[in-house]
Amino acid sequence: MIDRAATARRGRRLEYFTIAWNSVEAIVALIAGLAAGSISLVGFGTDSIIEVTSGAALLWRMSADHDVHRRERNERLALRIVGLCFLALAVYIGYESVDHLIQRQAPEHSIAGIVLACLSLIVMPLLARAKRQVGTALGSAAMHADAKQTDFCTYLSAILLAGLLLNAVFGLWWTDPLSALIMAPIIAKEGIEGVRGDVCHHCSH
Repeated sequence: MIDRAATARRGRRLEYFTIAWNSVEAIVALIAGLAAGSISLVGFGTDSIIEVTSGAALLWRMSADHDVHRRERNERLALRIVGLCFLALAVYIGYESVDHLIQRQAPEHSIAGIVLACLSLIVMPLLARAKRQVGTALGSAAMHADAKQTDFCTYLSAILLAGLLLNAVFGLWWTDPLSALIMAPIIAKEGIEGVRGDVCHHCSH
């Protein structure tokens, strides 16, 4: 027999951890990215800030079940705002990446960025798995959607790490803006889903 209250508490703890991790991730990535002139790190850090907002929205959803209609209306609004932020980020990353490639702006090597990407590649898959377990136990589409978003962070971490390593080890400066350029459509897809309210539609069931 599943203890739903205990499982729900675990879900909330996972969201608190997600918010804390993404907050640290954003600070480190933005500082390291600005210092190194790395568009992929800056984009990754900005994405983490948006993820903090998304995580906070899920925490709110989990504590606002008493008023279903109000929850769903506010949830759609929150998702669309987050979606627009993702789309704006995708446009920014795309523009800056192309500009860096054209101008041949070579970023500095970033050990801090490499360490951060490695840690994210370890933490994010474990976190996504834990969220899926909670989502399955509670029958929560919202938690499954958040687990999917955590998987999405794993993909960005892998792309980021590849670009940073190729630049640091082989001096291939163009891999950094290219990595950011690869991130752009992935982030845009997440933004489009948010604006359409796709995740919200599934959560309402």
